[in-house]
Amino acid sequence: MASAIPTLTLTSKSTCSSSYLHLGVHTSALTLSNNIQEHVVVGCSRPVRFGRSLKHRGLTIQSTATKPAKSPAEEDWKTKRGVLLQKRVRSVDVKEAYRLQQENNFVILDVRPVAEFKEAHAPGAINVQVYRLIKEWTAWDIARRAAFAFFGIFSGTEENPEFIQSVEAALGKDAKIIVACSSGGTMKPTQNLPEGQQSRSLIAAYLLVLNGYNNVYHLEGGLYQWFKEGLPTEAEEEE
Repeated sequence: MASAIPTLTLTSKSTCSSSYLHLGVHTSALTLSNNIQEHVVVGCSRPVRFGRSLKHRGLTIQSTATKPAKSPAEEDWKTKRGVLLQKRVRSVDVKEAYRLQQENNFVILDVRPVAEFKEAHAPGAINVQVYRLIKEWTAWDIARRAAFAFFGIFSGTEENPEFIQSVEAALGKDAKIIVACSSGGTMKPTQNLPEGQQSRSLIAAYLLVLNGYNNVYHLEGGLYQWFKEGLPTEAEEEE
């Protein structure tokens, strides 16, 4: 069932805590109120938290929008990571990924937005974006657009509801898939990130294994590292 968010209020005199919005490979720190009680994932890795009281810069926005029911992609990272490890999703570096693509018929599934894919991608990669620009104009979508715009972001994203359907149209359940995004993320624990770092490609890998894909790998370092190491790249001309 959907849960109602009675108001989304932006006011002054903030007592702040940090949340994060990931668009592409960038992380923008947003200062939000401690009164936040509800949240929604709207970026690629971590949620931007919206709630009943969100205080900043003397601006007040009120909304009676209804938040859709929680989707699998919105599950917390600890749960997603646990499933990925249980399903033995393995991370490979970019050189290993290139070798697997060339010698073992692996497919690189690029889950970045279409515009990023067209600018540059691995040869032979298939593009199915796991997040897309917000398309609809429901009250909930308008509220999210307003929240993005408040922070100067005018191209907010949402989960692509056709992601699995599009992958299934291109790849069978036994396909050997390496999922790639810009930054890659990691399942490896570090001192600062004891559970690793979520990313669009890891979210996509999670959705794939939930839907019966058995041979899913993850591109460690992402396409940023692919390009940095000078591996083959191609682009699509603008129409």
